[in-house]
Parts: sequence; C-alpha cells; structure tokens
Amino acid sequence: MGNFWLFMGLTSAMGLSIFLSLPIVYSRRAQGRWAVGLNAAAIGILLFLLADVFSDVSPILYPNGYVADLGYSAAFGVAFVVAFLGLFFVDNLPRSPAVGAGAEGGVAPERGPQRTALIIALGIGLQNLTEGLVFGVNWTAGALGILAVVFVGFFLQNVTEGFPIASPFLGTTAKRNVGTMVGLFLVGGLPTLLGGAIGYFWSNDLFLVIFDALAIGAIAYVILPMLRVAFKPLDSRDASVRRNQLVYIGVMVGFALGFAVNAL
Repeated sequence: MGNFWLFMGLTSAMGLSIFLSLPIVYSRRAQGRWAVGLNAAAIGILLFLLADVFSDVSPILYPNGYVADLGYSAAFGVAFVVAFLGLFFVDNLPRSPAVGAGAEGGVAPERGPQRTALIIALGIGLQNLTEGLVFGVNWTAGALGILAVVFVGFFLQNVTEGFPIASPFLGTTAKRNVGTMVGLFLVGGLPTLLGGAIGYFWSNDLFLVIFDALAIGAIAYVILPMLRVAFKPLDSRDASVRRNQLVYIGVMVGFALGFAVNAL
C-alpha cells in the first residue's frame, strides 16, 4: 500500500490517543480510593501489555510450538537484560538530597513521582514502538483486514496507557503541571510514529524480536516500583488491609480492561 502520509496520520492518531486519558488523570475524583484504584488498574494494564507483547513474539521464538529458536532466544534475552538494566541505571542516577536532610545522618530521599513516571513512560514508549512496527509491516503487506483490527485495538489500548504514566502522581500532593504531563505522554506515545516509519520501510523477524524484548524488559521493570508504592504500609493495619483488597481488585479490573480493549 502506498500513501505514506496517510499511513503516518493513522499512526499518529494511534500513538497520540494516549492523550484521551488526560482529562480523567486531572479529574478531582482521581484522589483517595479512586487514586488507589486507578494505580492498581494501571498495574493490571501493564501486566496485560507484558503478556500481549510476548504473545506477539512467541511464534518467532518458538516456530515449532515448543522448540525454541536458539538465535532468536539469545537476541531476546540480551535485549531484555539491556532494557531492564538500562532503566535500572536511569532510575538510580544520583538525586538531590531531600530538603532538610543533613550531610550526616540524613534520610535518603525517596524517588520522586516525576522520575517514576518518566521510567514508566519510557517503558510504555518502547512497547508502543513495537506496536508501530507491527502496524507498518501490515500496512506495506496490504493486509487491510488485519490493519483495521490492529489500528482499532492499538488506538483503544493506547488510551488506557495514560493511567500507568500518571499513576505516580495520583493520591499525592506532587504538582502535575500540564507541561510535565504532556511531555511524559509524548515520551510514551511518540515512539509509535518512529516504529511505524521503520516498519513501513524495513523490518524483519530479528528486528521484531529485539524490540519486543526491549518492551518486555522495560514493562517488567516499571511494574516493580508501582507495586512497591501500591503496597506501602499505612498508619494502621486495618487501613492497609482495606487498601490491599482494593489493589487486588484494581489489578484484576485493569488486566480485564486491557484484555477487553485488545479483543475489540
């Protein structure tokens, strides 16, 4: 199929649909229990994305259904480690001392929501880059039926991806200025365009394996700080138990939402 600019327009709509979640993120209701629920749903969405990306690459890794291709598996493992350790390095860059902390005996500052949100946005960006690759490959192949399904599925799925990026700010007093949130959403959404352009002009199985592995490694890493925040002990045991129950339900709802959107 031709018409590169039509293709890029559709790819842009698919990648930037992440901004449709922005009004909900800024809603006054995104506080208290709603914040806990949205955070948990964000974790569930990321867990679904983890499974979804692996389902895309597994036919290449296991061409016979159960026997792994050693070359592709090695490339997958290396790319996974690179993504995971890369985000670990970025996440643990030196931070400014906490306000009021002395040079001696001070308490080490906790990771700010901005940095956590950036790590999550980078992980989602890698995942969206692979989505763009898939869309580009199917466009050049002229698979109209598959294209329609891919476009609608990725468009709706990207709408939900704003919640994981915004989740570190929900339920906190941290400032969420529009410029910061737009920048974070662009980090998560724009790689779709890059992946689409690459897939339009060139792609192969090894390329898909590497970028899917990068996406999986990144998503696996970003889930960890979100879980730590979700299960951070509260002032009372009863409050912690009630919050944990809400987290379990929210994760289930988030995973189910990701599955339902992908199935449309």
